[in-house]
Amino acid sequence: MKESLTPPPANDEYWMNRALALAAQAAALGEVPVGAVVVIDGQEVGAGFNKPISSCDPTAHAEICALRQAAAYLNNYRLSGATLYVTLEPCTMCVGAIVHSRISRVVYGATEPKAGAVESARRTFDEPHLNWRVETRGGLLAEPCSRIISEFFSRRRELRRQSAKTE
Repeated sequence: MKESLTPPPANDEYWMNRALALAAQAAALGEVPVGAVVVIDGQEVGAGFNKPISSCDPTAHAEICALRQAAAYLNNYRLSGATLYVTLEPCTMCVGAIVHSRISRVVYGATEPKAGAVESARRTFDEPHLNWRVETRGGLLAEPCSRIISEFFSRRRELRRQSAKTE
């Protein structure tokens, strides 16, 4: 009997919790709290969190940061066999990077209705012209992944209201 290439859900939850911890680091820096981890054979090879503001880099999404770190660690821009765990559904830019890096599997938490490119706003992985297919699993630990983002924006709105009152 052939073994499944998909890790058991317990592993998925472990790595998503790791991504959530990275998202909290982003929030502490005032960045939108998204975290990502690249895992191969049960080993973390790359990790990152959103930092486009602090790095002055519009491409510094959590996924891109994690992919860059994994590629540098492995000394290879091809990451086939890897799973990318990310707390928020990837955008079109990140889906493109995932395809180019040959990530085999993406597991994400919360959906992103405005810019999600896996299932929400677009289904980019399903486009027939792409030369790489990616297995996806959405909605893992969706509630805590959604909550960290909702709370972040709620705090940001409250700070703006307070700031407007003092002006």
